[in-house]
Amino acid sequence: MSDARLEVLGASMPFAKLVGLNFIDADKARVRATVTVGADHCTAGRIAHGGFLMTLADCAGAIGAFLNLPEGAKGTTTTESKTNLIAAAPVGSVLMVTAEPVSIGRRLQVWQTRIETAEGKLVALTTQSQMNL
Repeated sequence: MSDARLEVLGASMPFAKLVGLNFIDADKARVRATVTVGADHCTAGRIAHGGFLMTLADCAGAIGAFLNLPEGAKGTTTTESKTNLIAAAPVGSVLMVTAEPVSIGRRLQVWQTRIETAEGKLVALTTQSQMNL
């Protein structure tokens, strides 16, 4: 996907921009983005807040679901999300967010998102359901 198209996708989700999520590629089979953990993204101990990590996964999965909408659908919405928080991500950490489809259906999509450090250490794993609208 072109850089211009990625900019448009990112702009369609202002909250993703607010938290600093930068989409680096996106297609029907995978969405990848990066973010640097800032002080405003942290909880006690200067580590990434779980809600911040869940936001990253929700944004990436939603973009993937949007790219896979069936003809005639108008959008998508998250109906369920489950995140396992595996390891801490200290302030300053660069995170890679990778969302891939588990199932693409006419009415429901399931996406799994891995959030890893730049070194490849798993920080969080999210599985979410997206309803096609």
